[in-house]
Amino acid sequence: MRFGVDEAGKGPVLGSMFAAAVRCDPADLPDGVGDSKGIPDERRERLADQIWSVATVGVAEIPPVRIDDPETDMNTLTVAAHAEALAQVATDGLSGLADAGDTNAVRFEQRVGDRVDADLDLTARHRADEDDPVVGAASIVAKSAREAHVDALAAKYGPIGSGYPSDPTTREFLEEYVADHDDLPDCARRSWSTCEDVLAAAEQSSLDAF
Repeated sequence: MRFGVDEAGKGPVLGSMFAAAVRCDPADLPDGVGDSKGIPDERRERLADQIWSVATVGVAEIPPVRIDDPETDMNTLTVAAHAEALAQVATDGLSGLADAGDTNAVRFEQRVGDRVDADLDLTARHRADEDDPVVGAASIVAKSAREAHVDALAAKYGPIGSGYPSDPTTREFLEEYVADHDDLPDCARRSWSTCEDVLAAAEQSSLDAF
């Protein structure tokens, strides 16, 4: 029995970041778990359902209001997300692996471990979701939670795309929303440069209209 932790949604301009922690016997996991980025949507959701049925799972959400807090940063919030998810499955003496969310993996594991009350044997490693099945399972659950969140936002706002700054649909949504409401939607990460650029362009457009 061991645990794995990973996050999804660190880079989008829209919506929350999610982290998941999975505690299980690796032998109980379904075949094909791995880095969620390489798994088609339908298969990922089937795997997520199977993981929930065989493992103890914790999920943490970091909403835009926390991301935009000027007193913090994304490295600290990634640590917090991992720790909040891990705390839901942690027990004394448990060992496991986190996908390092910092350039310094040792620093990341120490910061996460300091935030969890249980006495854990925690290691962090870069790209652990690619070769460790339990971290891969956590990656799948985190990505599934993030995608369900994006679907809920789309149901509220209409087409928003993937939420990533490079997505033309996402940028179009932000530009049209600001044009209609003179402000960003609540789901936007206001501190992201994409949002600042959209607001600046809208302000310039208003000035040009006079």
